[in-house]
Amino acid sequence: MKRLFDLIVVFVAGIIFAIPMALVAIAVWLSSKGPMLYWSKRVGKENVLFDMPKFRTMQVETPVLPTHLLGNPDAYLTPIGSFLRKSSLDELPQLWCILRGDMSVVGPRPALSNQQDLIDARTTKGIQVLKPGLTGWAQVNGRDEIPLEKKVQLDYEYLDKKSLIFDVYVVLLTFYKVVKREGIQH
Repeated sequence: MKRLFDLIVVFVAGIIFAIPMALVAIAVWLSSKGPMLYWSKRVGKENVLFDMPKFRTMQVETPVLPTHLLGNPDAYLTPIGSFLRKSSLDELPQLWCILRGDMSVVGPRPALSNQQDLIDARTTKGIQVLKPGLTGWAQVNGRDEIPLEKKVQLDYEYLDKKSLIFDVYVVLLTFYKVVKREGIQH
């Protein structure tokens, strides 16, 4: 049932966001040098790596680190990077990963391949059995503002509560949080 839900959401989102995604791609291309998409190695179900795209919000020479570990993340943003992150439009290319089956609409956000502390903490709690999500329980409960331990606790809560109805609730809450721009630091 979850896979069907994912495919329906991708189909509907693909129609709704086709024109905005094309406009964002053009804006990224015109506003800074480099490719429109940024691909990174992410940790998926059972800790298997996969390639995940995002619209590029950082300059091409930015170190490959989680944003919170960059000394001054704002210094690396492209001219439209902050807007794309705050509006979550940079995440739309991940619909491809959901269609491909590497991700789900709802699940723990995929860790970067070099976030070993997060990967280990999730594995200890058994969270690696879940597909990562475009959004998740941790995202709607603090997003960038919560420490790693709390994020893992919320991911574990999702593992315990997961159901189609709970996924719909998380998606609706995500829209609310994105519109209010809550929990975004960069």
